[in-house]
Amino acid sequence: MTAALRFDVGATDGSARTGFVHTARGVFPTPCFMPVGTRGTVRTLDAADLSEIGADVLLANTYHLMLRPGAEVVAAAGGLHGFSGWDGHMLTDSGGYQVFSLGPQVDDEGVTFRSTYDGSVHRLTPEGAVAIQEVLGADIQMALDICPALPSAPEVLRAAVERTAAWAARARRAHHREGQAIFGIVQGGADEALRAESAARTVELDFDGYGIGGLSVGEPRSQMLPALAAALAELPADGPRYLMGVGDPVSIVEAVALGVDMFDCVLPTRLGRHGTALTGGGKVQIRGAALARDLGPIDEGCGCRTCTLHSRSYLRHLFMVGEPSGPRLLTWHNLAWQLRLMADIRDAVAAGRLGQLRARLAATWG
Repeated sequence: MTAALRFDVGATDGSARTGFVHTARGVFPTPCFMPVGTRGTVRTLDAADLSEIGADVLLANTYHLMLRPGAEVVAAAGGLHGFSGWDGHMLTDSGGYQVFSLGPQVDDEGVTFRSTYDGSVHRLTPEGAVAIQEVLGADIQMALDICPALPSAPEVLRAAVERTAAWAARARRAHHREGQAIFGIVQGGADEALRAESAARTVELDFDGYGIGGLSVGEPRSQMLPALAAALAELPADGPRYLMGVGDPVSIVEAVALGVDMFDCVLPTRLGRHGTALTGGGKVQIRGAALARDLGPIDEGCGCRTCTLHSRSYLRHLFMVGEPSGPRLLTWHNLAWQLRLMADIRDAVAAGRLGQLRARLAATWG
């Protein structure tokens, strides 16, 4: 590991652990959830909102930011932090998810994309992804990887592991920005042996931390968790472990029980924008007719600003008449709820009662 990042383990409960990630910017606790700010912002919220809600780390998307407004524009504004007004931690992904979602042309040297904005052609290599993320100036950047869909044929999974390993080595050599950490990424689909192999090969490159990618992309949880466990068994205890793109409560707490420290997902914000609230009793569809005269908060156990000031009836009204404040208020609540869940998980690990929390979440969220 480099001086750009240090990870200290705190309490443990089986394989679960609390901890602190130390970077050049400061410290944040784990297990943590990172809200997704794809284009340098979480939709409907600003930096001050996110600070009040209690976010510690935001995730931004390299592919989108290199296209609009362009990495040099961001750099001229003081990097992502100065550009967005966010003074907390920030992690940038590499564009690897777009290899999965956009179906670009892939070869051994890199990826050729078409812009989702204007159709223009762009080339991204492992070295180029590192260079762009260095210019963007996040606290943590991710190496470029290949994320195959699941299920995929064994030869597709093997090819993804081989390219991801080769690209990780190239990214590690290319990374030079002082004070910025870089994480490698483990692939292998739901194949436990491939996962273990990919993890071991990535660890050999001595990254600052390790992402586990290519899960929660269509496979059931019964396949995801054994593959995750196989990868984690090869990852060092003195580095943070980041399960990429996973945000449902049961998957989070089960992954924490296996030893995961960091998570991100669009789930809470996307659900909020479309009228679904996260609560201690499960999901609530805010447009439901039964809520028309319900003067209670979204969640009785929540003390967020939305629940303190507004009723279910009022929030339903905002969505039914198309007021933009509806998605904003529900996004606020969902992120506050998700971040409080992470605090509850940290408390449960510290108290040695994670098993009880796992049982409660499984009963509610299945």
